[in-house]
Amino acid sequence: MTELSTRPWFADTAWLTLPDAAEKLGTTASRVRRLLEEHVLIATRVDGVRKIPAVLIVDGEPMHEIRGTLTVLADNHFTDDEALDWLLSDDDALGTSPVAALQAGRKAEVRRVAQSML
Repeated sequence: MTELSTRPWFADTAWLTLPDAAEKLGTTASRVRRLLEEHVLIATRVDGVRKIPAVLIVDGEPMHEIRGTLTVLADNHFTDDEALDWLLSDDDALGTSPVAALQAGRKAEVRRVAQSML
């Protein structure tokens, strides 16, 4: 797997530490860790610290569309880093990144593409 920091999208991504994410979500860092365990959110280590892409928190809540997509990716044996790379990289089948497609309301299409990657 490619180091995420070398990916084209990495430098343009705003990252939140778990305490910062907890503040945005109005909860505790413990609850954020539980959300990560339950595949409601996803994180990676950036400079040795676990961080969540800020784009996954919308209006003080985890992006609703991301949970099922993360489940599909986990079912396809994607690691968290592989899932993040796919979610934030442009995908030819979608014409944009999967996260951008989810933001545009294309949840079914994103999940269909994710399922096809078996």
